[in-house]
Amino acid sequence: MTANNKYSIQLTGGALPQAGSIEKTEGIAAVEYDKRNNNILLTLEEKRVEDAAGILREVVSTVRHAGGEVRTEKISRPVLNMTCAACASSSQNILSYVPGVISVSVNYGNGKGNIEFLPGIVTPSDMKSSLQEIGYDMLVDEGEASFEHVEQIAEENYRKLRRHTIWAMVLAIPLVIVGMFFMNAPYANIIMCALATPILFIFGRRFFVGAWKQARHRSANMDTLVALSTGIAYLFSLFNMIWPEFWESRGLEVHVYFEAAGVIIAFILLGKMLEARAKGNTSDAIKKLMGLQPSTVIVFRDGEPEEIPIAEVLVGDIILVKPGEKIAVDGEVTEGGSFVDESMISGEPIHVEKKQHEKVYAGTINQKGSFRFKAQKVGKDTLLAQIIKAVDEAQGSKAPVQGLVDKIAGIFVPVVIGIALLSFAAWIIFDGDPGFVYGLLAMVTVLVIACPCALGLATPTAIMVGIGKGAEKGILIKDAESLEMAKDIDVVVLDKTGTITEGKPVVNKITWSHDALPLHRNILYSIEYRSEHPLADAITAALKENCTLLDDVTVQQVSGHGIEGTYKGKPYYVGNEYFMALKNIVIPADLKQQLYLELDAAHTVSLFADEEIALGVVGITDKMKPTSREAIHKLRSMGIEVVIYTGDNEKVAAALAEELGVARFKGGVMPDEKADLVKSLQAEGKKVAMAGDGINDSSALAQADVSIAMGAGSDIAMDVAKMTIISSDLNKIPTAIQLSQETVKTIRQNLFWAFIYNVVGIPIAAGVLYPLTGFLLNPMIAGAAMALSSVSVVTNSLRLKNKKI
Repeated sequence: MTANNKYSIQLTGGALPQAGSIEKTEGIAAVEYDKRNNNILLTLEEKRVEDAAGILREVVSTVRHAGGEVRTEKISRPVLNMTCAACASSSQNILSYVPGVISVSVNYGNGKGNIEFLPGIVTPSDMKSSLQEIGYDMLVDEGEASFEHVEQIAEENYRKLRRHTIWAMVLAIPLVIVGMFFMNAPYANIIMCALATPILFIFGRRFFVGAWKQARHRSANMDTLVALSTGIAYLFSLFNMIWPEFWESRGLEVHVYFEAAGVIIAFILLGKMLEARAKGNTSDAIKKLMGLQPSTVIVFRDGEPEEIPIAEVLVGDIILVKPGEKIAVDGEVTEGGSFVDESMISGEPIHVEKKQHEKVYAGTINQKGSFRFKAQKVGKDTLLAQIIKAVDEAQGSKAPVQGLVDKIAGIFVPVVIGIALLSFAAWIIFDGDPGFVYGLLAMVTVLVIACPCALGLATPTAIMVGIGKGAEKGILIKDAESLEMAKDIDVVVLDKTGTITEGKPVVNKITWSHDALPLHRNILYSIEYRSEHPLADAITAALKENCTLLDDVTVQQVSGHGIEGTYKGKPYYVGNEYFMALKNIVIPADLKQQLYLELDAAHTVSLFADEEIALGVVGITDKMKPTSREAIHKLRSMGIEVVIYTGDNEKVAAALAEELGVARFKGGVMPDEKADLVKSLQAEGKKVAMAGDGINDSSALAQADVSIAMGAGSDIAMDVAKMTIISSDLNKIPTAIQLSQETVKTIRQNLFWAFIYNVVGIPIAAGVLYPLTGFLLNPMIAGAAMALSSVSVVTNSLRLKNKKI
């Protein structure tokens, strides 16, 4: 990490900001533009070196605003030793002060930090060092940051915590018995001190060490509250045990609170243990997905079967799959056949038949037959690996409401310490010497009962469970914001091909004009063979038996219209009627009659023409998915309007809308027009979800409030989308909306109880009921309540896993 006042920011493209714009940034002494190496060299004012992190962020923002692209890296790494939401806020602040860190978000729920940084200025090791100074840690290397390794660390920490909890409880039981029933017995105070000391300073040592590290950096967290409360109770009791005369000389009875200090630590350790186990259950979805991969596979190399670790599988390897085995990587069946359980993809236990040339995916389970397949995607490139990565990243994201919670958590501990001191002072002011003991008890109880953990866990645990449940049902949700937003959807806009229909078009009929030659069939075949248009495969499949692939053919896609091709320099066109009109193509009477017959039958029509006249009409059908009608009925029963916008002709759109009972539809829609139509729905004040599967849908998906990619479609659509339906089953859309509603409901319940707990609990702990009822909350009960508050929040989130959606 740069130690002086000079920094270099690497650009990767785009425009440079206007001269003087960066110089205006406060704290910058000089700017030099190195156009040869595409760098911006900054010199900071000596007096502002400590503000380097903020200045660099402002410079990056200026460059991006001007259209420039800055070279940054993004990582997601586990942050260790966090004990509460205040820790997440504290570690996030620490990282944000590291020069070169552009953005950072630390999630207490899954214990991860998502960081964007300038690699030429700061490294992950620098961030790790900054966190270690305040008592936290970060796993830097990808290997040690892997899910398996993090789980192993969590399990080791849990076992250690369980051991400490058991011993603390074993000592706390006799401590309570002596404190409650034998407090006046000889040596009772010494026995209680002997029992409480190891509970605090051996099994509860973590709280005092954590509090000390926080104090050294003028910070505070839950450890601070626990250490202060139990430490004060212990030291006060020790003082009273050694010098009882101090109080007796003032005519006051001597009390010790060893049992309170020991029991508080025991209860909090118990709560932390239960919380750790419950939090571990929120990541069950990833554990299940990771368990779908076998550790070894049988490959054929040099014609001989060989069992190798899955990490050694290469693209092109031929792999044998036996009955009951899990499929290791993505590929294509080359020999044999079987039925495969693809519930990992679809979310439903459906067995799909697999024959030669059909795709198989890592994580799916072979049933009865045996087959061989060719590995096409291995390691991080498999669908299963992409799903695991997507779920992991989504579970680490923060819902919009979490921003407010984080701000509250950031000031929570100092505010609680202030309230505790005020309650102590109030007791002394209003009750003199006797009030000292009550004030001390009230202060200890306030410090004990306050719980930032419940607040910090309220949102992320529900998000983790919700996103995990979505993945189990074949719904990949990009981030917490998308999950939260889906509950407000008023309108779902559907594309036709691949969304409502199966996306497997079949040529119904090809009609050629009298002027068409056998060469023209070969030209059409050769153009479609080179095209990426969704209908191209259907046309090539219909022509390949009787046609020859030509060499001198070029192809250019015309988005929303069709294809422009050339053969030996002469232009040819394939596309819809509108495209033909744009190119001034004449459609002969015999073809025009066939064109209208196809349109009247609600078929998709593609015309083939040279530079003057249409030579053929292709009628294409695409079967509706069996679940489309049911899905649209579900959406409408939920009060959600369904709209169909398709690039297909108006007659096809009308026939489809009538069949599905959809009142609002439009055919012949260009890609850019789809986005405008979505925008017009939003202008009516509606929250719009758009579902599509093609490149043509990407602009409309980007415009929608919630974009849904049907998983069998293009990578571009999936990149733009906020949700991906892996199986392309429309029924998953109402499921995703219901999941959003249930998740948000759980978040609201969690936040309500977390806030109510603190808002009601802290004043009672301070003693507000004492003047009216004579009731003063026992610190031990406060400790138990605090321990259970976070557990109850996590448990409520886990209820989502078993909800029927």
